[in-house]
Amino acid sequence: MTEFLDFLKHKYAYVAVGEFKPGKFQEAQELYEKAVSTYSQGFKGAYLLQQPGTDRGIAVIFWESIADMEDNQSEAYEAILNQMSHLFTKAPTTSFYEVCSEIQPPN
Repeated sequence: MTEFLDFLKHKYAYVAVGEFKPGKFQEAQELYEKAVSTYSQGFKGAYLLQQPGTDRGIAVIFWESIADMEDNQSEAYEAILNQMSHLFTKAPTTSFYEVCSEIQPPN
């Protein structure tokens, strides 16, 4: 029964969409990877997407719960975000989503 209940649990996604100052995407990517490396409990994976030929990107971070995400906002994480903030042209838009469907390729 536990496996079935685990199957019914949905993950959550934190999504940030933003644009960096010209030529700053690489620096932002390095800081993003550093910030993500601080995550532990409840962290389920992350993606950083870049629109080709631009400094626009989308970060998607998956969590077991919103509480897990909040619990992972450590001082180290906040310090890294502060280092990243000046790289944006303006503050990114952020949202939370519930993952309703997850499709894996067949084995």
